[in-house]
Amino acid sequence: METQRLDQELTWSWGHRPRREAMAPPPPLAASTPLLHGEFGSYPDPSLRLALTLTPQALHIQKLRPKPEARPRGGLVLLTEVSGCCTLRSCNPSDSAAYFCIYTYPRGRRKGRRKATHTFQADGAATYEENRAEAQRWATALTCLLRGLPLPGDGEITSQLLPRPPRLLLLVNPFGGRGLAWQWCKNHVLPMISEAGLSFNLIQTERQNHARELVQGLSLSEWDGIVTLSGDGLLYEVLNGLLDRPDWEEAVKTPVGILPCGSGNALAGAVNQHGGFKPALGIDLLLNCSLLLCRGGSHPLDLLSVTLASGSRCFSFLSVAWGFVSDVDIQSERFRALGSARFTLSTVLGLATLHTYRGRLSYLPATMEPASPTPAHGLSRAKSELTLAPAPAPPVAHSPLHRSVSDLPLPLPQPALMSPGSPEPLPILSLNGGGPELAGDWGGAGDAPLSPDPLVPSPPGSPKAALLSPIIEGAPETPASSEFLPPTPDGDPVAVSPGGPLDHLLPPLGSPLPPGWVTLEGDFVLMLAISPSHLGADLVAAPHARFDDGLVHLCWVRGGISRTALLRLFLAMEHGSHFSLGCPQLCYAPARAFRLEPLTPRGVLTVDGEQVEYGPLQAQVHPGLGTLLTGPPGHSGREP
Repeated sequence: METQRLDQELTWSWGHRPRREAMAPPPPLAASTPLLHGEFGSYPDPSLRLALTLTPQALHIQKLRPKPEARPRGGLVLLTEVSGCCTLRSCNPSDSAAYFCIYTYPRGRRKGRRKATHTFQADGAATYEENRAEAQRWATALTCLLRGLPLPGDGEITSQLLPRPPRLLLLVNPFGGRGLAWQWCKNHVLPMISEAGLSFNLIQTERQNHARELVQGLSLSEWDGIVTLSGDGLLYEVLNGLLDRPDWEEAVKTPVGILPCGSGNALAGAVNQHGGFKPALGIDLLLNCSLLLCRGGSHPLDLLSVTLASGSRCFSFLSVAWGFVSDVDIQSERFRALGSARFTLSTVLGLATLHTYRGRLSYLPATMEPASPTPAHGLSRAKSELTLAPAPAPPVAHSPLHRSVSDLPLPLPQPALMSPGSPEPLPILSLNGGGPELAGDWGGAGDAPLSPDPLVPSPPGSPKAALLSPIIEGAPETPASSEFLPPTPDGDPVAVSPGGPLDHLLPPLGSPLPPGWVTLEGDFVLMLAISPSHLGADLVAAPHARFDDGLVHLCWVRGGISRTALLRLFLAMEHGSHFSLGCPQLCYAPARAFRLEPLTPRGVLTVDGEQVEYGPLQAQVHPGLGTLLTGPPGHSGREP
């Protein structure tokens, strides 16, 4: 067996560093550089001999016996499709072989992902200990590549390179989308997280603002990330809850992630694009984002501080909308049972009753060009209305926890919901790469012949054996009037955030704006202020936007547009090509801050899809205030 020397610092790791002294990074490796090469048996047919070659981007599999392959067919496992790996041992004590297993989710002929398990038999040595060391070497190298951890330059690849597993708090809205969030979580997300060797604790939210209250009472130092399994609304609660804390400056740095199990999955669509995957919806989008989460890695996230007419503030990671977009969003709530199709139906109804709204839009133009537009399509720097600007970018009341599932031994009133030992078909977890048993993959009679063989046994004081602090829902100490806005027309109060950084670019709402601002007044069909690229999982409103570009992207449509032209814009938005249609009513400007003053007495305003009080508002970008779990960045043509 040969090992390629490698000391490559990959930037998308979970933030853990191996227990080694820092060394100077070597020149970048080519994607085809072999790191490990060896011969293994196949499981469950050991007579099938395979040659394996591990490169930074794939595992190459070539059949040697019984019939060698001159050109391997179907023997390529892309690391972008791997959730995790583990080592296993035979239940037969006389079997000296060791095994390592890889869990993959390749695309099928119908483009959907399907789970595939590859198990290899290390049997080149006479003793089990030697074979186990070889299996662990491969599993460790593969895990390091998946998590962006550096491999050593001296060729010694041991399980000591692996840090403790990242510990995630999963928040699930069981009513997300069409009520399928819990089922999708149980059937897809939890198995993949277990395969990746991540520790987790899962809580089902029970009411509006439950997630907000939960994160206010968290001991954040015990968690490596908070991940929501729902639509965009649950992450809105989490971020505003973090900014509500007295220690908000540190709290907001906690990495947050999103796994799309709701109807509005705009941020997940942007994460999917950032990861280099093709556009996807439904289960495919969930599996893509889960694969990226298993790889680990975070990215700075711009947040938008929005001051409302009452003087209260909330923080947005997605968008502020007025006019057609907000009308469609709120009207679609009546059709929530339809899932994402509710937006399509609501759009058709909105086009049939198209309205215009009188208003005044002011903004502070960006001092630099937004990243990505090519020089031929650069934006004018003049302080005037910009049209068709960007070219598309290149291709707290419950303690202990209840209604929770965990791989950590927290005190639970419902032990039946705990993993391991759960009657539910959840994988058995183990530390540092010891993965689920293959009982579900074993087709023979009797017990499964292989069982987990963890890369690193859990010491008595390991995170898995230690109790975490109880999660106490934060009880706000400030008066309710400063904490919640007046009820919306539906009767539900919308929580706002009193904490967070000062808006140094904004004068008090209602005061004159300083020099340098641009003001437009007229009839609008819609106004959209968006931070990331996506307005929906399949709607690319700002194709050139980045998570940390420090800009709010203002898009508006002036009155006078026909229903047909507006429909054509939204159809083109599925590919991010709406700016190339030449529509004279469509306008765009990148900004650092903006103020919106509706002059029409009635209307709908939304922040991240949540309805807020109607009236003047203003907002400022706070660059990189949050941290988003995105997985490693992709590139064009990443998927086959």
